[in-house]
Amino acid sequence: MAKKVMVVDDSRTVRQQVGAVLREACYDVIEAADGLEGAEMIAGTPDIALVICDVNMPKMNGIEMLALVKQDPKNANLNVLMLTTEGQPALIQRAKAAGARGWIVKPFKPELLLATVKKLAGAALEEAVAAPAPARAP
Repeated sequence: MAKKVMVVDDSRTVRQQVGAVLREACYDVIEAADGLEGAEMIAGTPDIALVICDVNMPKMNGIEMLALVKQDPKNANLNVLMLTTEGQPALIQRAKAAGARGWIVKPFKPELLLATVKKLAGAALEEAVAAPAPARAP
């Protein structure tokens, strides 16, 4: 089964570009257009392996979304990668303090994005491992 990655960005073009890179690598991609929609989708989607999120968005910015999502204990281990035009060290520190695991500045290089996604979410397709059959009593 393909791992699910959520892309949260107010730019449809960015969502399409990121989605194309991830789909080509066999990830299942879902999208949200702002932090509020992203937070709502995360709350209703339990099997997200990674969230890739912009910082500057309407309704709720990415760092606010991250802080809100991380308040729920079930999201404690949810990996979040910030993908943004911003690069100020203070902003990066705020995101890390809120729980971000990585930061990439736009425009992004597809190979860097994919390598980071693989590191944070793992390979797109999980190997199906057959469990040994239980021993039968004689």
